[in-house]
Amino acid sequence: MAKRLREAAPWEEAPGSPVNGLDDGCLMHIFSFLSPIPAFHFEPADRYNTALVCHRWRFLACHPRLWLRVERPLRDVKEPGVYPNLEAAISAARPGDTILIAAGGTYLACNIQIKKPLCIIGGGELPDDTVLTCSRGSDNALEFLSTCKIANLTIKAELGCCLLHRSGKLTIQECLLQCEPNPLDYLSFPIVSTAIEYNPLSSSLKEQQGHGVTVVRTRIEGGAKAVRTNGTLALQRVRAIYARRSVFFWFEVGEKLEPL
Repeated sequence: MAKRLREAAPWEEAPGSPVNGLDDGCLMHIFSFLSPIPAFHFEPADRYNTALVCHRWRFLACHPRLWLRVERPLRDVKEPGVYPNLEAAISAARPGDTILIAAGGTYLACNIQIKKPLCIIGGGELPDDTVLTCSRGSDNALEFLSTCKIANLTIKAELGCCLLHRSGKLTIQECLLQCEPNPLDYLSFPIVSTAIEYNPLSSSLKEQQGHGVTVVRTRIEGGAKAVRTNGTLALQRVRAIYARRSVFFWFEVGEKLEPL
């Protein structure tokens, strides 16, 4: 029996097809209308699968120009995809989007809830170049209720916690989490997790995917201790490297390991 060839979808054009006669700007504009993450079977066009077509499409589908940006406007002109603060960018973002926060400034972040998978990145060369500050009176800077990643950011909290993890898988990569010194240090924690470990009998997709925090090459300063867990997850696989002026941490907060 002859093997039936799958018909190519309209967006899966071969590298030599007419659509590749469009310039990069045109193709990127088209790709900007696609969902950033794999869509359902009845909505097959998405940026993830588009990036699998060829090298050029991968470069354009993943180009930083398609990211949302947070920066202070220099003039009263609104640019598409540019927002004056992080909360506005998160509200406008679609699941799977990347938000780039411009370097060279301090941005207020107080009790911002993130309920969709996002990647939030500082735009500087170092985490110190992009600072999120949680003012006194706020419980946290960012509250995560979905799988997310943050990278290359400094997050400061005067009182409370820098990051509150409630559910999903959170990755913290090459950041600085800093609790400001104060007489109530025992109430401050750079990371607080209230997540409950995976329930294999749960019918919820979010529960089946599990919860946890992964910290990679991140500096943690101040607070009563680096991590507080109010749920059932536990701190594990801790590793630290002492540099000249800083200590970098690698660790996970996840389901408790069963003894061998």
